[in-house]
Amino acid sequence: MRREPRAALALGLLHFCLAQPNFAPHFFDNGLGSTSGNMALFSLPEDTPVGSHVYTLNGTDPEGDPLSYHISFDPGTRNVFSVDPNFGNITLVEELDREREDEIEAIISISDGLNLVAEKVVILVTDANDEAPSFVQQPYVVLVPEDTPSGSSIFKVRAVDKDTGSGGSVTYFLQNLHSTNFAMDRHSGVLRLQPGATLDYEKSRAHFVTVVAKDGGGKLRGAHVAFSATATVTVNVEDVQDTAPVFVGTPYYGYVYEDTLPGSEVLSVVAVDGDRGKPNQLLYSLVNGSDGAFEINETSGVISVMQSPAQLRREVYDLHVQVTEVSSVVSLAAQATVPVTIRIVDLNNHPPTFYGESGPQNRFELSMYEHPPQGEILRGLKITVNDSDQGANAKFNLRLVGPGGIFRVVPQTVLNEAQVTIIVENSAAIDFEKSKVLTFKLLAIEVNTPEKFSSTADIVIQLLDTNDNVPKFTSHYYIARIPENTPGGSNVVAVTAVDPDTGPWGKVKYSIYGTGADIFLIHPSTGLIYTQPWATLDAEATSRYNFYVKAEDMEGRYSLAEVFITLLDVNDHYPQFGKSIQERTMVLGTPVRIEATDQDAEEPNNLVDYSITRAEPANVFDIDAHTGEISLKNSIRSLDALHNITMPHRDCTWSVEVQAKDRGSPSFSTTALLKIDITDTETLSRDSMAAFLIETKDNPMKAVGVLAGIMAVVVAITVLISTATFWRNKKSNKVLPVHRVLRRRPSPAPRTVRVEWLKFRRAKAATKFILKEDLPTENCNNSARSSPPPKAPALPPAPRMAPSTAAHWTVPTVSGSLTPKLPQQSPKPKDLGNPIQSTLVSELKQKFEQKNADSKACF
Repeated sequence: MRREPRAALALGLLHFCLAQPNFAPHFFDNGLGSTSGNMALFSLPEDTPVGSHVYTLNGTDPEGDPLSYHISFDPGTRNVFSVDPNFGNITLVEELDREREDEIEAIISISDGLNLVAEKVVILVTDANDEAPSFVQQPYVVLVPEDTPSGSSIFKVRAVDKDTGSGGSVTYFLQNLHSTNFAMDRHSGVLRLQPGATLDYEKSRAHFVTVVAKDGGGKLRGAHVAFSATATVTVNVEDVQDTAPVFVGTPYYGYVYEDTLPGSEVLSVVAVDGDRGKPNQLLYSLVNGSDGAFEINETSGVISVMQSPAQLRREVYDLHVQVTEVSSVVSLAAQATVPVTIRIVDLNNHPPTFYGESGPQNRFELSMYEHPPQGEILRGLKITVNDSDQGANAKFNLRLVGPGGIFRVVPQTVLNEAQVTIIVENSAAIDFEKSKVLTFKLLAIEVNTPEKFSSTADIVIQLLDTNDNVPKFTSHYYIARIPENTPGGSNVVAVTAVDPDTGPWGKVKYSIYGTGADIFLIHPSTGLIYTQPWATLDAEATSRYNFYVKAEDMEGRYSLAEVFITLLDVNDHYPQFGKSIQERTMVLGTPVRIEATDQDAEEPNNLVDYSITRAEPANVFDIDAHTGEISLKNSIRSLDALHNITMPHRDCTWSVEVQAKDRGSPSFSTTALLKIDITDTETLSRDSMAAFLIETKDNPMKAVGVLAGIMAVVVAITVLISTATFWRNKKSNKVLPVHRVLRRRPSPAPRTVRVEWLKFRRAKAATKFILKEDLPTENCNNSARSSPPPKAPALPPAPRMAPSTAAHWTVPTVSGSLTPKLPQQSPKPKDLGNPIQSTLVSELKQKFEQKNADSKACF
């Protein structure tokens, strides 16, 4: 009788709700710093990782309808965010860059299915220190006069950093903090000469200064980082006139033969301006000692005899030649003086002869380091060439015979006698690794004599090695494959690097580094890589290792190569069955699947084949060797056919011993004992509860999920009713009393009713057991006071069937059947409630336990 007012109330409430207008939903405005709402005043650091959950759209609907959320962007702009339409979770899908885009415009919307509300929001992208300073207007080349005063500013570099705040501030310093010539202003980037430092063109024509620009640091992905950049300033030193001229090829000797004609050339003196960057013109002159017998060309330095040899009064003339610079600057001209000795000879009866420090010599040896500076003089060679004749007979040319373009000889023309100077022309060709010994012939041959007397001297230069080569690996990468059961301390692979240099510079030291190098060592001398003594390799945990090897010489010059090591899988794991395969229920026509896993890393070691090793009788079950599906033989299509085969074993549960065997070599296998109950689909279709119990026997979590779903529905209905009641009371300004309905707990059903219920629910999986009727005294109250159980609204009514008068009935099962004695008269089952179902489940549990004990004893 109480249900009619409640039904009327619910119907009235429904009409009331339908008559109300549907209001549009709206976002919550949670303000600055919030991560939930309508994204008002929302900002996001540019270093936020892609895929991060950055915000949650949150709103409400006045009617409480389900809401959906959306986000969109203007055409032509990037879709930076995505949103979960159900929960409003906004995810970053593209990388942010404040320097390229410092704000993002988006349109967010909320909808209840009928109304759509959209808002335009602006998301600010905040800065992170992700940019490094960058030098502008490179390359930096500056020309500085060598007489620049110390402390002077010579250049200014400039670097910019696109970041803001401390990450965008740039300071400067020199990479070589111990530089003795230059200093850098930290803030302005001005490069200065150090106090007390001077430049000298003659000592060094260029300086290379490495400047470092470093930002102030800042946060990047949660860590404080600072970036820097480098630039090289090339300081070319400009020569100024501060060095006197220098004569080349001294000492100078000349000879005048008795047949020499007046005006003939005797010898040439050569001088160069000491300021080679901007050399001035040089003028030569004779200071004294000539007595009018000799003159010198003021521009070429050629000394000529002006008298006939018969008129010359002395056998030897000691002249002094002066060279003077000609400069446009009005200042004291730089000068230099050199003595010149001229001898008077008469016959051409002597070829040119080479002299060393101890006399005539036709072989000169010198040791020098490879790659000397361009223009360097081989000062270790003390060579003098002389022709004892006089005049034109003593004039000869000098040249080097051998590999061309490496050295040149000065002077090239000699009159009587000269000091031979050999100058480096091609430094790159003087390479110890190409040739350890350079051999030349110094040839002196007369120029204007019919005899063409000549002589040669061997120039042997022993090159000394320098560390000018980097060790190089024979390969850029090395690949090795080793079994995973390799013991610790085993050799893996040998790497080889070659340094062409000799001595200590050619010795290579090996080392390894990288994330994958922890369990490996390398011999520093041989390059042999081997595992740590304690290392245990496991292909299932880590199958590949990758690291770098470094070959380094004694001065730190090095090269790198990459090493890849792959672990070969070894069959060292047994197949393992899951924990839930002990008992399974099989429905006719539907196979039961078992599964075993093998933890090996590669095929075929982790491939599993299945087989039945033992079953009684052996003609009931088949198994698929690849999938593990167990099914009945094709000849067994019903329970009756199964009973005919298994008649001697009707009282036992079927136990099947299953083997899982991998395909490795050697192969490993595991066996498991599986107990199988079999029923048919017809039995399951008669009782949904029995089908459910059998279905969830192997998966208890499914039953828990169903119960949780029922409880969620009940809670949702209760919340809706409570909400409707609250709003009705609020609008009527009344507080209605709360009525509590107390119900008496129903008494357990009589025993006869329970037995009759089992009779009509015989399709249940648990009815494979036989129910023997006891006296109706257990779990029952006084039958005189018992009342019929109330109807249970959560369960459907039991099927109505005519009372059975048969004395025996059988429940179909694989393990057999028991025959209970039923009462002759049984009341017609009515709508049974929850107490009867609870009693049924309790007894079924006891029967299953008894059945398991019997099956163990039988097997």
